[in-house]
Amino acid sequence: MSDTAAPATVRSVREETVAALAQAGVPDPEVDADLLVGFVLGVGRGRVQALVVMDSTIDGEDAERVRELTARRATREPLQHITGTAPFRALELAVGPGVFVPRPETEQVVQFAIDALRAVPSAEPVGVDLGTGSGAIALAMATEVPHARVYAVEKSPEAFAWTRRNVEAVGAANLQAVLGDLADALPELDGTVDVVISNPPYVPDDAIPRDPEVRLFDPAAALYGGADGLDVVRVISGVARRLLRPGGTLVLEHGELQGAQIRDLLTADGWRAAATHRDLTTRDRATTALK
Repeated sequence: MSDTAAPATVRSVREETVAALAQAGVPDPEVDADLLVGFVLGVGRGRVQALVVMDSTIDGEDAERVRELTARRATREPLQHITGTAPFRALELAVGPGVFVPRPETEQVVQFAIDALRAVPSAEPVGVDLGTGSGAIALAMATEVPHARVYAVEKSPEAFAWTRRNVEAVGAANLQAVLGDLADALPELDGTVDVVISNPPYVPDDAIPRDPEVRLFDPAAALYGGADGLDVVRVISGVARRLLRPGGTLVLEHGELQGAQIRDLLTADGWRAAATHRDLTTRDRATTALK
């Protein structure tokens, strides 16, 4: 009789991963298990599920690697930090410590900016993303509106390293990344920009996020926006009014309870037609306005 243990299977490793993540309170542990196993094996979720059905074996080193990564995820380290990538619309972006991980809800917000750029009757409409972080919003605009000229502004050197890395990887020649303070960004474009968009820090200082992935790993500078969460929004309102041409569009992402405050703030600053839009979960998510 052989003492050799039976080889691990994709099914057994996946089940072990699901159990560990569920015990740690990770949301959607089955999804994360598929993604972790797939990351180690170099395949997508569909292929992982096929390997489970076929009861395929998994190499011992790969199984151990999945366990190592599972232990990291069980500490609530973001999955995107572990894999080093985050999907955003048609893009696959590099992310890690020092940069805000792009969220699925922002994919819907950027559509407002993309639609506004496409509607501009110009051979080269101009878009600006203020506080670009990973570059997700700016790169979506640049790749989906290829005749546009897009500027991505970021003030954090740590985040800007990720901006530059993603811009180089995507190879969007119509996008220029700019390291600098938002308040005095791009003075050479004053009065000529068609669309300004931002996903600013909007969490009130005393509203600590519940999710450990956000609270412990996203940069504080990308989360907190002062006592009411709107300090950076106020700055962006002024900067966008300087940059935009008459009739230009402002798009702001914000928290679900901030729509009315932001509409009032923008209207008081002289913006027209301020309107708040819901995301796919029916929560207020973005406010648009016209100069």
